[in-house]
Amino acid sequence: MSSQTKKTVPFNGTEQQKAELLKVIAAKKNEKGALMPVMQKAQEIYGYLPVEVQTIISDEMNIPLEEVYGVATFYAQFSLYPKGKYEISVCLGTACYVKGSGDIFNKLQEKLGIESGGCTPDGKFSLTACRCIGACGLAPVMTVNDEVYGRLTVDDVEDILNKYND
Repeated sequence: MSSQTKKTVPFNGTEQQKAELLKVIAAKKNEKGALMPVMQKAQEIYGYLPVEVQTIISDEMNIPLEEVYGVATFYAQFSLYPKGKYEISVCLGTACYVKGSGDIFNKLQEKLGIESGGCTPDGKFSLTACRCIGACGLAPVMTVNDEVYGRLTVDDVEDILNKYND
């Protein structure tokens, strides 16, 4: 899949969100080193930093879009893609991987129809891989938001997803 398929949820920022962001930028734009705090606040407002939001920041702060994008992609705290209501993360650290977490991750991609970093079109699920979450004794492990699931098999995936059908 190309990186274009990752953005499965269209940008739907509101005028209220834009007004809030513009207020933040106006308050900080003349401060030295304001880009990071503005981007952090923008991500709080929108949940992620799509190109539309990066462009507002670029235009209003008179900073090249390439620089805003560079910061957004360099720091792990920023996401260019929306997060689902239920954020699924599968540990691909050594202990989990040798016990089959790669197969679980692949099954989730197949069931959800998204790749790593993607979000389902309905905005319900997003999927990422992580390294060690410190639950090696429960390997293989995945989380859904703050819920930890351990000692998983590929057959557990569908039952776990069904728990989140509200």
